[in-house]
Amino acid sequence: MTIEAPETKVVDSYRIACDGGEGALGHPRVWLSIPQDTGWVECPYCDCKFIHSDHQSKAG
Repeated sequence: MTIEAPETKVVDSYRIACDGGEGALGHPRVWLSIPQDTGWVECPYCDCKFIHSDHQSKAG
């Protein structure tokens, strides 16, 4: 059984920052690198899934 990410964002860069997006209720800013072979990465704090636009149709 696979659990869906709480939020999925399509991005145009392979290096992105995530801070939870909720101001004071967010989390420390982390920089994430999207592997070019998979095209997606999940934030270790909030589990938001970032998909690079080149891999949008392939990412599950």
